[in-house]
Amino acid sequence: RKQELWFNSEGQLLGREVFRDAGCPEDLRVDGRGCEDYRCAEVETDVISNTSGSARVKLGETDILVGIKAEMGTPKLEKPDEGYLEFFVDCSSNSPELEGRGGEELGTDIANTLYRVFSCENSIDLKSLCINPKEHCWVLYVDVLLLECGGNIFDAISIAVKAALFNTRIPKVRVLEDEEGTKEIELSDDPYDCIRLNVDEVPCIVTLSKIGYRHVVDATLQEEACSLASLLISVTSKGAITSMKKVGKGSLDPESIFEMMETGQRVGKSLHIALQKILDEEESLGTSRPKVGFLG
Repeated sequence: RKQELWFNSEGQLLGREVFRDAGCPEDLRVDGRGCEDYRCAEVETDVISNTSGSARVKLGETDILVGIKAEMGTPKLEKPDEGYLEFFVDCSSNSPELEGRGGEELGTDIANTLYRVFSCENSIDLKSLCINPKEHCWVLYVDVLLLECGGNIFDAISIAVKAALFNTRIPKVRVLEDEEGTKEIELSDDPYDCIRLNVDEVPCIVTLSKIGYRHVVDATLQEEACSLASLLISVTSKGAITSMKKVGKGSLDPESIFEMMETGQRVGKSLHIALQKILDEEESLGTSRPKVGFLG
């Protein structure tokens, strides 16, 4: 029979027909997972000492480091009573395809996707970041570092960003005004006197890759090489879809899109529950928890 042949970035030959027939229709993949199963994920928060919040996530062979720094700035003209987020992405992976302009283009694409996902209404209470309307607000600079690329980087980055936001501590401030109307900002000296962000409505990205007539979540590099198109779906903890984006050169028919949306909602809710459980457990340990750290 006729067979389409695909090569991955390492030059290994993959038969698309063989791969599809050997696994996806029977809900079985090469590494033994089902089509809706994630790889083992490791999440650690508070890994960088000079940041307001940080997290490191390892999803299979994908390794992501996120640091958040809160700095005082001026509110945007269109939203004078809100703070805002700025994203910077550095693709320092040792993958050959991410060297030079390849890494720059991917970093820009990831940053634009993060802006779209985290600018959704009610995902973060940006008004809580406002200090003095039209004059002062907190700006959260989110730095994303891609250390290792092992497939499914968008999901891993969104998990790391949410974990870092959960870990973020912003100093409490007071606005003092003298008799002449001059305002001064006074920061609290107590490191424990801080505000925390509510991340209950912060979405996570679930990427569904179409392989043959089925779709899988958390695709490896080999599976991504077999996929012609993928759908990035940002899902809240309640299963609400906030945004979607198609990537890849292939096309998706409407029926497949609806099936992928249903899968994304179902998988996304489970992902949020598992992530929140890990974050709560780490938080409950306080300062006594062992730290692996960035260089651990």
